Amino acid sequence: MIRVAFQGEHGAYSEEAARQHFGPAMEAVPCHAIDGIFAAVDEGRADYGVVPVENSTAGSINKSYDLLLDHDLKVNGEVLVRVRHNLMTLPGKAESIREVRSHPQALAQCERYLNRHGYKAVPWYDTAGSARDLALNPQEGVAAIASRLAAEIVETGIEDLHLNYTRFFVGATGDAPRSERSKTSVVFAVPNTPGSLYAALGEFASRQINLCKIESRPRRGRTWQYVFYVDFDGHWEDEAASVAIMRLLNKSGFVKLLGSYPAALPLAEEETSQAALLQI
Repeated sequence: MIRVAFQGEHGAYSEEAARQHFGPAMEAVPCHAIDGIFAAVDEGRADYGVVPVENSTAGSINKSYDLLLDHDLKVNGEVLVRVRHNLMTLPGKAESIREVRSHPQALAQCERYLNRHGYKAVPWYDTAGSARDLALNPQEGVAAIASRLAAEIVETGIEDLHLNYTRFFVGATGDAPRSERSKTSVVFAVPNTPGSLYAALGEFASRQINLCKIESRPRRGRTWQYVFYVDFDGHWEDEAASVAIMRLLNKSGFVKLLGSYPAALPLAEEETSQAALLQI
């Protein structure tokens, strides 16, 4: 049976992503923190790790990107999970809610809802964990934001934007098999000189390679220097992509190929249109 590490308690969105990708016939390996996912795969306690990397509302998850640079985990796939947040509390105590606990990303995705009701946001290590801890240690006036679990749900769909997705990377120690529709992720650093980033990215533009995402992060140990994470359409073994990466090596301080992997299916047009109407 495939063992898949994820961050949080059973019932977390990360576990949902794992089951969406691998199906029900898998063993979910919960980890307290994102670091634990990488450790579980490195140490052989899990075959794969499912790592959250960005949310369509709250943005990138910086810790995940830093760990991808520090470890040799190769990206084998991506998963898009529709996130529907639920406010839950003790039975019969909905009127007394004063504070709401959840993962910082979930709190950020429900910020307008929390402010509208005057609830105090209290960061917790995990969405499912916030609900679990409240169930084990009931406190009046406290609620949690999580997916549907065994608790009294006060209100469902409380995320600020209904078109709310979290993107996950599926990581393993080896490379993914080549697929017909691929995406590639790389990280690199360029000299701190005028035009260096422009020249590096130009290697992709001049070969008509579409960049899906670019993210900058501080380069640890080097003050005011940065590394750049780039996702592009295609496989690194494609002729144009292979040449672009080779040219990138000549213009960068370092380049790390995070992996080429099957791209997630695009969102259904009807779902996107319906969500857009809900925002009007």
